[in-house]
Amino acid sequence: MKIGFIGLGIMGRPMALNLLGAGHELTVWARRAESMQPLLDAGARAADSPAGVAGAVDLLISIVADAPDVEQVMLGEQGVASAARAGLVAVDMSTIRPAAARDIGARLREQAVDFLDAPVSGGEVGAIAGSLSIMVGGSVAAFETARPAFECMGKNIVHVGDAGAGQVAKAANQIITGAGVLTVAEALNFAARSGVDPAKVREALLGGFAYSKILENHGQRMLDRNFKPGFKSWMHQKDMNIVMQSAHELGMCLPVAAATAQMYNAMVGSGLGEEDSVAILKLLERLSGGED
Repeated sequence: MKIGFIGLGIMGRPMALNLLGAGHELTVWARRAESMQPLLDAGARAADSPAGVAGAVDLLISIVADAPDVEQVMLGEQGVASAARAGLVAVDMSTIRPAAARDIGARLREQAVDFLDAPVSGGEVGAIAGSLSIMVGGSVAAFETARPAFECMGKNIVHVGDAGAGQVAKAANQIITGAGVLTVAEALNFAARSGVDPAKVREALLGGFAYSKILENHGQRMLDRNFKPGFKSWMHQKDMNIVMQSAHELGMCLPVAAATAQMYNAMVGSGLGEEDSVAILKLLERLSGGED
């Protein structure tokens, strides 16, 4: 397939490399020219704008920071819609508000561009391995067009529903993962402050109902004090803000999500925003008067 890729950060770069590795013809664009170089070295072509990408491909993928960035890429002066080929399918794999995804999708449809919101879960490790979970909202026809590309980047690929449904699924994912990282950090900090080896506590918990991928993977990272960002804390703050904004729009009570959102706010306010979300352990240690 002739595929375009916009956004080549921690997640986008390995995702795009997996598309190239599968033999797809790739045209790329990023705000920073240096971000494109690994893709160019691997055989991709460079475009000078999102419009330049759109004019050269049949399927376009973006993964950028937030809704204003998606809007600029898709609908800005040099955006995708300004130069899209007839029948273009545009896929945004960023994490944004469901309402924003629906709005962007509706405006793109007015320009004869079929839009999918397809956020991902699995972090940098999953992006590199091509094992992401991909949650897709939009038309079935567009989903089937994009499926071969999705299969290069992910293992669990689900068409959730109409436009915006992918973002609803991702928001639900972030409630569970955000609270999960926080609770694992709380448990390990509790063990340490109680004078018990947190590594042994984790080992014991892995064999019972407390088992989770977060306890297994992120719990080990906390024990190793490996806070190198695969998913930065400010990104989880952003995602939890999406959850709370959406809850406000729906008039819903999400007490666990609200408490988790406040903790990620505190991480950013405490100067931990650029560290991985597992560094929430450091925040809890500070609050408990322990190791930082």
